[in-house]
Amino acid sequence: MTEALRFGMFVPQGWRHDLVGIPPEEQWGAMSRVAALAESGPWESIWVYDHFHTVPVPSEEATHEAWTLMAAFAASTSRVRLGQMCTCMSYRNPAYLAKVAATVDIVSGGRTEMGIGGGWYEHEWRAYGYGFPPVKERLGRLREGVEIFQQAWTTGTATLHGEYYDVDGAIVQPRPLQQGGIPMWIAGGGEKVTLRIAAEYAQYTNFAGAPDEFEAKSRVLEQHCRDLGRDYASIVRSANYNCIIAPTEREVEHQLQALEAKVTPYLGAEGAKRFVAEYRVEGSPAVGTPEQIVERLQAVRDRGLGYAIIYFPFIATDPSAAELFAREVVPALQS
Repeated sequence: MTEALRFGMFVPQGWRHDLVGIPPEEQWGAMSRVAALAESGPWESIWVYDHFHTVPVPSEEATHEAWTLMAAFAASTSRVRLGQMCTCMSYRNPAYLAKVAATVDIVSGGRTEMGIGGGWYEHEWRAYGYGFPPVKERLGRLREGVEIFQQAWTTGTATLHGEYYDVDGAIVQPRPLQQGGIPMWIAGGGEKVTLRIAAEYAQYTNFAGAPDEFEAKSRVLEQHCRDLGRDYASIVRSANYNCIIAPTEREVEHQLQALEAKVTPYLGAEGAKRFVAEYRVEGSPAVGTPEQIVERLQAVRDRGLGYAIIYFPFIATDPSAAELFAREVVPALQS
């Protein structure tokens, strides 16, 4: 029997130019309204991105810091779970981050998720003085950091004399409220290293959401689980989806054009076309009418997708797309 699909929603924080036109003093209000919308609907969780500069190009437009928002949402919501997709391990010392996350878990009443990855956005790495080490080092830091999390959250202390981190009796008390520690979402589809780390430590994975690629990554993860003696079925596989939804295909096209027009002043005409191109990929699972989206997400669910995290580009000012999705897509995929 096919499992019901679980759903989370991204909160706009500016990274994808989704707060443009909203004055800084009104941006928290916009974000908190989206969180309240999620709380009142069928959404299991809300999510933020861990980035410092806008994408696809850095600009002076707002990008709010992820873990500060996590703490704010922990105090201002009561039901939804709280995650980041995904925290970059090298942006913060992992023992310190374990402490931050434990505090957020306590403030939230045990609702925190830890999305974690190796990081990729070179411009912000260099701008913030982190350098930009090669992939091998970034993934080595990911592995060591995850080991530190695991120790800290299960024992209350962490000691690791690694190649990249040297932690000696770091005390993380009080520990998270969640038994066994904060659930870890290992994000990324690197087949040799990232998915093996996931097979060893993750409760959730997060990688490509197109059906064929999702299935291919799943097979790699399954083999790593077999090699490590891990129960493959114990890992929930998730993916992120950019969503444009409307009752008719014509209205979907109008929404795509509106998105392109919205970002053109910030990205230029060609940059805006490239920005919207990812929504226009043929068969994009979360772009279309409700009926089309149900059919496409069903195809990924049939390949083992357990959790979909949805991004609505206009939600800071217009909740109608999320409301339509909640009304017509979510029930069809949870039945």
